[in-house]
Amino acid sequence: MLRPDRSPAGVVVALAVSVTLSATVGVTVGLLTGSPFGLVPYGKLAAGAGALKWSDPVVIGAAAALIALGLALVAIAVLPGRTRLVPLETGDPLTVIGLTRSGLRRTLRAAAESVDGVGRARVYLRSRQVEVIVIADGERTGRLLRQVGTAVGDRLSGVGAMYGGEVVVRLRGRGH
Repeated sequence: MLRPDRSPAGVVVALAVSVTLSATVGVTVGLLTGSPFGLVPYGKLAAGAGALKWSDPVVIGAAAALIALGLALVAIAVLPGRTRLVPLETGDPLTVIGLTRSGLRRTLRAAAESVDGVGRARVYLRSRQVEVIVIADGERTGRLLRQVGTAVGDRLSGVGAMYGGEVVVRLRGRGH
């Protein structure tokens, strides 16, 4: 439910198909009725396109551009994007709840800053870990790192975020 959509590729393909089909219908009706479709000189375009050979650089360039566009659209449609929401655990299997990545970062930053001795904190959500960079007021001990890691881990599990990986805490002094 919380997977990213692939609407950019769908919009491009739908627009290209609808424009192409509309133009094809218009040209076909225009040729059948004997009245041209719009102001486009189809006779000259057909004669110009008929004069081109498959080995002409223009034809090869246009074909290469269309192939590249098609491969890019397939890649956009196939490759998953980054989800906008982090799923949260619920007791009901029919309920789906998510939290924005920025909301989760703010929540975890508040948990890290609630530890005594922490001046500021920054939180980065990596693919396999939560990285917390702490700017300490004064003391530089492993105890502060453990406290921040515990506070962030507790908040992460308390919120119920299904975010895999470990919590990594890095300590920076105020002067760095």
